[in-house]
Amino acid sequence: MLETPAAVAAKLPHLPESPGVYLWKDAEGTVLYVGKAKRLRSRVRSYFTSDHYASVKTQHLVRLIATLDTIVVPSEAHALVLEANLIKEYRPRFNIALRDDKSYPYIKVTLQESFPRVYVTRRLVSDGGRYFGPYTDVGAMRRALNVVKRIFTVRSCHYALLDEVPDRPCLDYHIGKCKAPCVRYQSEADYRAMIDEVVLFLDGRTAEVMKRVRERMQEASAALNFEQAAELRDALVKLETLEEPTVVVQVEGGDRDVVGYARDGDDACVTILRVRGGKLLARDQRFLENLEGEDDATILSAYLARTYVSSNERADELLVPMDFENRVLLEESLPHTRVVVPQRGPRRELVQLADQNARHLLEEFKLASLEAEERAASPVYDLQRELGLQKLPRSFVCFDISTAQGTDTVGSCVWFENGRPKRAEYRKFKVKTVEGTDDFASMREVVGRYFGRRLEEQKGLPDLICIDGGKGQLHAAHEALSVLGLGEVPLISLAKKEEEIFVLGRRESVRLSRRSPALRTLQQARDEAHRFAVTFNRARRSARTLTSELLRIPGIGPTKRRALLKVFGSLQGVKEASAEQIAAVPGFSLVSAARLLQALHPTETPAEHALAAPIAEVDRHTPEEAGDTPAVPDVDARFGAAREDVADEAQPGPVLPALPPPDVVPPSSTSAPSS
Repeated sequence: MLETPAAVAAKLPHLPESPGVYLWKDAEGTVLYVGKAKRLRSRVRSYFTSDHYASVKTQHLVRLIATLDTIVVPSEAHALVLEANLIKEYRPRFNIALRDDKSYPYIKVTLQESFPRVYVTRRLVSDGGRYFGPYTDVGAMRRALNVVKRIFTVRSCHYALLDEVPDRPCLDYHIGKCKAPCVRYQSEADYRAMIDEVVLFLDGRTAEVMKRVRERMQEASAALNFEQAAELRDALVKLETLEEPTVVVQVEGGDRDVVGYARDGDDACVTILRVRGGKLLARDQRFLENLEGEDDATILSAYLARTYVSSNERADELLVPMDFENRVLLEESLPHTRVVVPQRGPRRELVQLADQNARHLLEEFKLASLEAEERAASPVYDLQRELGLQKLPRSFVCFDISTAQGTDTVGSCVWFENGRPKRAEYRKFKVKTVEGTDDFASMREVVGRYFGRRLEEQKGLPDLICIDGGKGQLHAAHEALSVLGLGEVPLISLAKKEEEIFVLGRRESVRLSRRSPALRTLQQARDEAHRFAVTFNRARRSARTLTSELLRIPGIGPTKRRALLKVFGSLQGVKEASAEQIAAVPGFSLVSAARLLQALHPTETPAEHALAAPIAEVDRHTPEEAGDTPAVPDVDARFGAAREDVADEAQPGPVLPALPPPDVVPPSSTSAPSS
């Protein structure tokens, strides 16, 4: 049992055991919760007993309570009405909340005026007007209003007629949309008869409207007022075209609101089918939240109380899917409306139809929520928005060029899927057609070769292409794409200095916030492409250095060079190895290992590297290894590169032991194939 706040404890002995409404407030006076009670004192005291802690939400509420306000009412039914009104006024955080609880529009007919108007409003005022709604589907409301204006000549002006009279009628009169009651071209009686038909139409009684219009048409014809009869005939034709809604279920007599309910965790949906004359005219829906610890009957009761108690538009019968504690109270507070829980027959079928609609809408809402969460979590949505892309860039590639003083120029391409690297799609390139340092030409070659190969193999294209560089690299890549017929693929470049984004077709660069998820994603792709290219460039330089050094050593042919490179990675790695380590390489013995180290360290004695081994041991090697076959330049097999004559072969190389020199960055175990 928690300690009762002092302000509440002081009021408890004086609370009556009579119906009323209580308002829990925090220390700042903010209303936390509004509830009703049959006996106020017992209900308020129950919050501070251990038996009341049924949910985490209620426990949290009790911890925040500082004071209490109560309102005594004559009956529990009055308490229900007052509770609904106070919840709408204060919108307490701990009451069941209607999601997006905004004011929905109504169609208002100003019956208190001599010449009533018909317009849209979101305010309910007790001024004698007639309100139709609320409309949760604003589009449906607009369509209904347009039909009224198309069939009936309702005035659109704001004159207080009888008190204000214009000099001449407005344009609506001249185009046939109004009969100018403002200048007495239409009598008040005739205008009122038309407004009665508008009210019937908005109430869903189209058949009754048609009957009245037909009677008026016959009266006008009998009086030889053929012009008015013709106008009524045209209105009747339009009404007949509207009288085509599908009959849902024929239920005897009256109008009905059919309530459907569906719940999934802490989310729920309530639908209301408006059935008038056996025809389904409209469907309203609301999503509810803050449902933790609440049972379905309580949720439905709270919703219906808040919806119907303050509404002027009530059907003769309210069909609900389940019984709830306040059903009788709700019925007492709704004059001329029966609240029924049908068990079988046509009414039960209507409720099942409403439940089906609620389940469908709740599923749609949950899917939309998941999509929204995905949007918030995935940077590709930010990329699309920030760069103004027509298509969501779920997949994009980034290119980079790496060179060392114009030699060993290479290119790289990294692939990102949903903002994450997809290493199986990484590709690296040896630039073949460019001499010296020319980043633009190198980029043109690499981009052309990459997409030429994908088109040839009929592989999918990325949604976005990113280039590491500025405008020069951007236009070089575009030239290569245009040759292949891919000039329309979205293309951007990211410059390192100011992190400017250049978008093809835009004159000005795009600068995003340093904290932008879109920029961070592009930076990650750019840095990954740079790392991949630099690693490949270093591997090529290391391989070239090792090859040149070993070419002058007798007995070291291409086979042994490849074996040494595979194990040690570089010339420095071989130099730092012991004779025993080299002897473990296929094709080498202790003697040949010692001989190799002597050649690589001419100033040192063999004893410093050779282990105890028989001097008479003969080094057996093939003619090729002995240098009888001319050396063929080769590329680093450790990094998955192919020979020069098959440089475009996209096959990954083997994973090797890591003994790199300090200046060499080893590639990942999932090294991409060379292109």
